[in-house]
Amino acid sequence: MKLIFKSAIIFILFVTITNAQSGTRLIDLNAKSIGRGGTSIGVFDNNNLMMTNPAGISFLNSSAIDVNLSLMFPKVHFKNSINDADGDDNVFPMPSLSYVNKYEDSNFTWGIGFFTYGGMGADFKLNHNLFRDMNTGQLVPQEYHSQIALMQGGLTAAYKVSENISVGASLHLVYSTLEFSMPYSLKTSIMNGMAMPGMTFGQMFSAPPQMGGFGYDEVTAYAKMSDLTALGFNGKIGFAYKVNENLSIGLNYSSPISLTYKKGKAEMDMTAQLMDGFGKAVMGYMMQNPGSTQQQAQGAIMGQFTQMGIDLTKGAAATYDMEAELAFPQSFGFGISYKTNNDFMVAADFEYLNWADAFDKMSLKLSNGSNANINKMLGSSSMNVDFPMNWENSLLIKVGVEYNATPELKLRAGFANGANPVPSSTIFSVFPAIVENHITAGLSYKVSAPLTINAAFELGLENSVDGSTPHVLAHEYEGSTSSLSTTLLHLGVSYNL
Repeated sequence: MKLIFKSAIIFILFVTITNAQSGTRLIDLNAKSIGRGGTSIGVFDNNNLMMTNPAGISFLNSSAIDVNLSLMFPKVHFKNSINDADGDDNVFPMPSLSYVNKYEDSNFTWGIGFFTYGGMGADFKLNHNLFRDMNTGQLVPQEYHSQIALMQGGLTAAYKVSENISVGASLHLVYSTLEFSMPYSLKTSIMNGMAMPGMTFGQMFSAPPQMGGFGYDEVTAYAKMSDLTALGFNGKIGFAYKVNENLSIGLNYSSPISLTYKKGKAEMDMTAQLMDGFGKAVMGYMMQNPGSTQQQAQGAIMGQFTQMGIDLTKGAAATYDMEAELAFPQSFGFGISYKTNNDFMVAADFEYLNWADAFDKMSLKLSNGSNANINKMLGSSSMNVDFPMNWENSLLIKVGVEYNATPELKLRAGFANGANPVPSSTIFSVFPAIVENHITAGLSYKVSAPLTINAAFELGLENSVDGSTPHVLAHEYEGSTSSLSTTLLHLGVSYNL
């Protein structure tokens, strides 16, 4: 047990240091299960049941240690009127470690495990119409980055009610990290500071030029949100029924995960937006005063900004303390497996994911803004913003087969399909969790009586979603196309004690 405890501590430190590199949620967390399409709810043969059906560990043959590593190679692409770009070639390692203790003369079985549950991330260099070189007017590519990682681990207990029926539960601590860097657009109504008596900055920015405004319906800042971490809890319950030696059935429920990310930092730079507005104001002044020079117009507009309480020498970049609130979905699952003979098994899982109640929005809270100009325009040194997501519920269907080629070698194949939960109204470049179809293949080789090596290959077929017009988040995503495909390699080692 000392060895197991030390291994768990080392594993936690490793995952924390590497930020548990993120990717889309895995269809399963064990190389053995992934090889047959991720089917595991009704197949009681590995430690990963702690995540998919806690009751199933009652039917494991012996105590065992499982170590798994998944490597994800995502391929992302984004296209709109001024971009046609591939994302960076990232590699995301996702490790898991688990132990199950099975007593010889007891109906009670327990386990402990730590799993990289998923997340996602993408990196681009993309053009945005607002960000241009001040001298040449040429577009200047901006960094678009996202990373959300989710790891959970804890204890599982299962009890055999009868020879063929077991119930079980898992209680897990959840650790998550969150990062975003990209141009971030909001409605002009966010700017509640008074520009002049009877007019807010939001009203001034949205008013047409002929009325002295800038004609914007959104304002954009380059935003960088980092150092956000959260702790939460997740509970799972399961039911396992081994009807006979050939047929098994499983049910599971996983509770929603509510996370509050704290102690983060946000950087908001509105320089490009303010300079664009300043340029529009200068052009408007020169149109209204045909005899004025550009220098005279600039001086006049600077005077107007000063009267509104904006000191352009202080710039428009600010830092904030930040918190964010996000939830991950509850799920319900059913699984079944059937052995047609001693050498061939077919299995299927059906899992309902309640994304609509979880990824409805992400709530952002920014406080202690450091720039007087931005505080003046917003009317406050803090702001609360809801980042809309509006994801839709989805059904994940997994089917797989397993064949005992020899006493030492097992071969597997499978397919998984899950409806894309991301609507066209909120799809954006660095969060395209839209893969629907997965093809898998795998094998296990028994090196010795206690030691088995498991491997699997998974291909997430490319899927694309077009951004709607109008788009909820920003104009840059209107008529855009976001694409994602993934390649994953899974390797695991099981050691029976």
